[in-house]
Amino acid sequence: MMFNWLSIVAGIFYIALGIVVIIYRFFVIILEPNIAYPLGAIMIIYGVFRIVRAIFKIKKDREDEI
Repeated sequence: MMFNWLSIVAGIFYIALGIVVIIYRFFVIILEPNIAYPLGAIMIIYGVFRIVRAIFKIKKDREDEI
């Protein structure tokens, strides 16, 4: 159960990091816009994926308990 909540928190951090990469074009080094935008978008998509997967798993675990 703790892993699911950790996945949600990690997903939020991935989304935030993706936004930072897009806005500041910085990820360890200064990035060109043609690299920063796709990298930021991939991070945001992965963050959303982690959150959705964790929510579905939490719902499934609660249904299994009943």
